[in-house]
Amino acid sequence: MKVSSIVAVGNNNAIGIDNDLPWHLPADLKFFKETTRGHHVIMGRKSFESIGRPLPGRTNIIITKNKDFAHSGVIVKSSIPDALAYAAESGQEEVFILGGASVYAQTQNLWHRLYLTHVDAIIDNATAFFPEIDLDKWKLSWEDYHPADEKNKYACRFCLYER
Repeated sequence: MKVSSIVAVGNNNAIGIDNDLPWHLPADLKFFKETTRGHHVIMGRKSFESIGRPLPGRTNIIITKNKDFAHSGVIVKSSIPDALAYAAESGQEEVFILGGASVYAQTQNLWHRLYLTHVDAIIDNATAFFPEIDLDKWKLSWEDYHPADEKNKYACRFCLYER
C-alpha cells in the first residue's frame, strides 16, 4: 500500500489559521476531491472537526486519543499505525494523510507520494505549518500551474512528488 500525503502550503509552509484553511481556492479543493475520492483518508481529530463532517466518497479514518470520541460515518483509531493497518487490511492501494500539522510531522518518513499544492502566498498569521521537506530527495512526477483568477485569489502549482 502506498502512503500518500496531500496538502496545500503557502510560501512560508503555512497550512492553517486557528484550525481552518488560510485561503479559499476552488481549484485546489477540486484537485483534492478528485485525487482522494474513492480512497481511505487519515486525519487527526482537530482536522476532522474543522471540516465538520465526513468527506463524501471516501473512508474517513480519524486519529484521536480521546476514547469517548465518536462520530457517524467515520472510523476512529487511537494511533497512526492502527489507522494505516486498517487501510491496509481493507485492501487499499493508496491511502491519503490529510493532516493536521502533527499528523504530517509524524508520518512524513512513511510517505511514498506527496501531492503538494504550492500556493503563492505568505500567510503572516498562520498558526499551523507543514514540516520542512527536502524536495531534492523527491522526484517531481507531475505538475500543473493554475493562475490566480476571479475565483482563486492566489496562483498555485499542483505537484506530485514521489520517492
